[in-house]
Amino acid sequence: MAATPKSHLSFPPEVLLKAQGTGAGIKAAIFDVDGVLTDGSIWITEHGETLKNFNVLDGQGLLMLRKGGITPIVITGRDSAAVRRRVADLGLAHASFGASDKLAVANDLLQQLGVDWGDVAVIGDDWPDLPLFANAGFSCAPANAHPEAQGAAHHVTAREGGRGAAREFCDLLLMANGLYVPLMTKLLVTLDSK
Repeated sequence: MAATPKSHLSFPPEVLLKAQGTGAGIKAAIFDVDGVLTDGSIWITEHGETLKNFNVLDGQGLLMLRKGGITPIVITGRDSAAVRRRVADLGLAHASFGASDKLAVANDLLQQLGVDWGDVAVIGDDWPDLPLFANAGFSCAPANAHPEAQGAAHHVTAREGGRGAAREFCDLLLMANGLYVPLMTKLLVTLDSK
C-alpha cells in the first residue's frame, strides 16, 4: 500500500483561509471559459466554425473538484460547439452558454443546488465576471486577467488562463477545504491496486 503523499503545493495561509468560504466550506465553483479555461483566443475558420484550445491540467482539476464534492459550474458569455463539447467530455452537469447576465444565471443555478453564495468560489477574467466576484465567498483571477478582475479578486493565480490557472484554482480550493491530500491518496491507492 502506498504511503500518504505529501503535497508539493503551497499557498499563503490567508488565501487558504479565505478559500474555505464563509459557511460550511466551498460547495460550488463557477468557471468562466474564455480567458480562464482557454487563453482567450478565438479561432474562426473560413466556414464559421469556432475553435478553442483547452488545457488538460485544467480539465483534470475540474474532475477532481467533482470527486471532492465541490460542484463545478461553467457560465460563459459565448456559446460554441467547442465549449459544449469540452463541458460534455468532462461530464459537467451544470453549465450555461451565451449568458448575458452571469449573476442571474448563477443565482438560478445556486438556488437549484441549494448553495449559498458564501460557499461559492468563482474564477473569471473580465468585467462580466465582477458581479460574481462581489457575491462569492472566494474569487480568483488568472495572471493575464483584466486589471479590474485582478483588483477585485481575493487571489490572482501564478498561471495564465488556458495555461493552468483553472487547475491552480481547483488545487487551491481542494487544499483549503481539506480535500487535496485525501483525493491524492485515494488516487494513488487506486493506481497501486491490481
